[in-house]
Amino acid sequence: MILVTGATGNLGKSTINFLIQNGTAVTDIVALVRDEAKATELKAKGVNIKIADYNDLNSLKNAFNDVDKLLLVSGSDIVNRTKQHENVVTAAKKSGVKHIYYTSSERKNDTETSPIAFLEKSHIDTEIAIKSSGLDYTIFRNNLYLDALPMFFGEQVLSTGIFLPAGETKGSFASRNDMAEAIAKVIVSEGHENKEYSLSNTEQVSMQEIAQYVSKIVGQEVNYISPSADIYLDSLTKAGVPNEFIGLLAGFAEAIKQGEFLTEKTHLEQILGRKPTSAKEYLTQVYSA
Repeated sequence: MILVTGATGNLGKSTINFLIQNGTAVTDIVALVRDEAKATELKAKGVNIKIADYNDLNSLKNAFNDVDKLLLVSGSDIVNRTKQHENVVTAAKKSGVKHIYYTSSERKNDTETSPIAFLEKSHIDTEIAIKSSGLDYTIFRNNLYLDALPMFFGEQVLSTGIFLPAGETKGSFASRNDMAEAIAKVIVSEGHENKEYSLSNTEQVSMQEIAQYVSKIVGQEVNYISPSADIYLDSLTKAGVPNEFIGLLAGFAEAIKQGEFLTEKTHLEQILGRKPTSAKEYLTQVYSA
């Protein structure tokens, strides 16, 4: 039995779809959700639904009974994520889960000096907990999603241009869908015990290049401006963007600038058996409409 946490989220739901496409019977898949009302689509496919909360250890243990493989999709509660993930690992061990898979992150800087240390610390702590559990594990180091870029750019990007303090550093951004497909392929195949895989693109692109792609796609000039961090923060504040969102955007922009998402090493193409979706291909899907 394969259990997927965060099953109503984008990555969890896509991974389940790819598990099915790769020949896994729906009766052998369990979707772990907090809100059953959001699992209508999964239930319609015939996927088993179990209700549990990361904060409730007993609910997790009950949900993990008879589960052999568990995919822990990292949670969205940044403040409490470390403890929540530790609960999942503890419950998995107590329930007899044999293999745990975890969606971690691609990164270079594991210290508090990282501009996204507030996100990365929970990934680091979770990896330690998993490796200390004695369970077989596979860790996916997911790069920054191409899917996140339009959010960084904003809804008015075609009129305002790309305004982001990311400098000229390139990144190996990959699509969430490609990562979900790769994760599913690893789960249904053998020989992945105690391994870590980089799920990054084979291409590296800068924000300037992305602006050029978008310009060609929409048939008009879309400029890229990389302001100073102070000007960027001031601009978002004046625009009424919530403080927590400003910190998130600024942190990721600085991480891009510092090369946190630039890597020459990736297993994504090998696992997929094809070239990953390029930035230009992804942006065409988004902006050609």
